[in-house]
Amino acid sequence: MFMPLCLMTLVACNPNQKLELRAQQERDSLMQVIDEKESELNEIMGSINEVQEGFRQINEAEGRITVANGNPEAGSSKQVIRSNMEFIRQTMEQNRERIAQLKERLKTTTVNVEKLTKTIQNLSAQLDAQNKHIQELEAQLAEKDVQIAEQGEQINALNENVSNLQAENQQKQETIDIQDKNLHTAWFVFGTKAELKEQKILQKGDVLKSSDFNKDYFTKIDTRIDKEIKLYSKSAELLTNHPAGSYTLTKDANKQYVLKITSPEKFWSASKYLVIQVK
Repeated sequence: MFMPLCLMTLVACNPNQKLELRAQQERDSLMQVIDEKESELNEIMGSINEVQEGFRQINEAEGRITVANGNPEAGSSKQVIRSNMEFIRQTMEQNRERIAQLKERLKTTTVNVEKLTKTIQNLSAQLDAQNKHIQELEAQLAEKDVQIAEQGEQINALNENVSNLQAENQQKQETIDIQDKNLHTAWFVFGTKAELKEQKILQKGDVLKSSDFNKDYFTKIDTRIDKEIKLYSKSAELLTNHPAGSYTLTKDANKQYVLKITSPEKFWSASKYLVIQVK
C-alpha cells in the first residue's frame, strides 16, 4: 500500500509524467471507440451479407422452379415446385426481418450513416422487386394449376365418354352376337312316325302345322358348325322343306343314313326346323 502511494506522489510531483498518463488514457479511450465502431460495422456488414445471400438463394430456387415447371404433370416436379416455393417464402421473410433490423440500427449508429442508408435503401428496393416477381411467379403457377385441372377434367370427361362408348359398343356387340347366333341357330329332330305324332310334330300327315308341338324335343344346332347329322337308321325321309342340292343322304359303314348339309345357307333358307322321319 505504501509503494502505490509513493508512485502517485511522484507522478503528482512530475508534470511530464502527468501529461503522458493523460495522453495514454485518451489513446485507450479512442481505441475503445474505434474497436466498438469496427465491431458495430462488422455486425452491420454481416447482416447485409446475409440479406444478399438470401437474395442469391432465392434466385437459385426460382431457377429450380422454372425447370420443374416445364414438366408439371410429373409428381417429382410438383414436389420440387412446392418445396422451393416454401423455401422462397421463408427466405423472403428472413430478409424482410433483417432489413427492418438494419433500419432500426441506422437510427442509433454513427458508422458512415450516409453510405449505410443508401445500401439499406437498395436492399429494400431489391426486396420489393423480388417480392413482386415472386407474386407474378405464384400467379403463373396458379394459372398453370388451373389449366392442368381443366385439362384433367377434360381428360376425365373423355375417359368417361370412351368408357361409355366402350360399354355401348360392348352392348351392341353382344346384341349383334346374339342376333348372329339366332340367325345361325336351327333345330332338328328325327324319330319314328309314332314318336313324331306323340310330340305333336306330325299331325294328320302335316308337319309343324300347329304351334303346340313339343319344342323341347328338338336339338339346337349352329348352322355354321353343325353340317352332319347321324340318323342311326336304315330308313330316313325329310318331312320339312329344304332345297334339293343343298344336302345329301348317304349311308355309313353300318348302312345307316347320315344327313350331310352341303350348302347350309341354302338348306336353312326355307325353314329353321328340320324334321326327319326314320324307322
